[in-house]
Amino acid sequence: MKFSHSEEKRDDRHLDVLVNEENGLRIVVSRLGAELISLARINDAGQWTGFLYRDNDVSMPSQGWANHATVMGYYLHRLKNGRSLYRGREIKGENHGFLRSKTWRFAGFSGEGSGASLKYRIIPEDFSPVEYPLRVSVDLTYQIELNTLSVLFEFQNHEPELTAHVAFGLHPGFAATSFETFHLQMPKGLYRRYFSPGNYLSGETRDIEFPGGEMPFHLSELSGSIILEMVDVPRRQFAYVDPPSGRWVTLDLTGVPYVTLWSDGGPLLCIEPCWGLTDHHEQRTFEEKQGIQEISPRGELRASFSVTPQFASWD
Repeated sequence: MKFSHSEEKRDDRHLDVLVNEENGLRIVVSRLGAELISLARINDAGQWTGFLYRDNDVSMPSQGWANHATVMGYYLHRLKNGRSLYRGREIKGENHGFLRSKTWRFAGFSGEGSGASLKYRIIPEDFSPVEYPLRVSVDLTYQIELNTLSVLFEFQNHEPELTAHVAFGLHPGFAATSFETFHLQMPKGLYRRYFSPGNYLSGETRDIEFPGGEMPFHLSELSGSIILEMVDVPRRQFAYVDPPSGRWVTLDLTGVPYVTLWSDGGPLLCIEPCWGLTDHHEQRTFEEKQGIQEISPRGELRASFSVTPQFASWD
C-alpha cells in the first residue's frame, strides 16, 4: 500500500496531509487542536470529495458552526460557569476543554504495510495547573488502514500516587446536502438518553429500547444535543447517509460508552463519540462528573473508534 505524507502552511495553520494513494483516501490534520479538517475520497469522476462539514476549508465562516472535528478534553462540552473544583483546586476552561486550543506536538508519521498514521502529543508542560492540575499526557493517533480511519486516544498518568480523571472525545461534523437530506441509522439496543436543557444535565433520563433503524429523534431536537449512553448495544455500528451526494459513513463505536448527536440546523450532523458527559446543573466536583474516566497512578488509558467513508448510489 502506498502512502504519502506532506506538510502545508495555510492561513497560519500548520497542516499534515496523509494520502492513501492506492485507495484514494485522504486526511488533513491541523496541528492547532490536532483537528481533522478533511476526510476525503476520490469519486468516480476522479475528484476529491470531502465527508466533513466545510471539508478542507480553514477560513472562518460568516455564520454557523466553524469547526470540522473538534478534539475534546480533558473534559467534554462545558464546565458550569467555566469553572469546577478538582481535588479541591479550582480549574477553569471554555467549551470542550483546552485540547482544542493547543498547538500539539507532532509525534511522527508512520507508514508500514497496509496502514499509515499521524501521531500528535500533549504533555503536562503544554497546559497550566488552572487548566488541569495533574501531570497527564495524551497521544492522539489518526491511522488509515485500507478504507478506514481509526482514531486512538492514549493517556498516560505520570502521577506516582494520584488517580487522574479525564473526559474526552471527538466532535466530527459530517457534511450533508442540506439539513433535511441526511439520515442516521442506529443499531439495535438499549440506550439511555440524558436531558441537558441549557447544555447542562438536569438529572432526567429516559431509557429507550430501540429496534434498530432510522434514529428515533426529530431533527428539531438536534440543536439541544441528544446525549445517549449505550447501555446494552451489542453491535455499535452507526451509518450516516446523505443520498443526494452519495456520501455514506459507517462509524464503529465499539467500546465507546456515550454518543452525542448535534446540529445547528446547517447542512451537517455531528456524531460525537464521548468518554464522559457535560456538567450537571447542580454541579458536581470534577472527579464526580457523570462518565468521568479514571487512570490509576502511573497508569494508561487507551480508547478508540473508527470511521469508514464510502460512496453509494441511491434510486
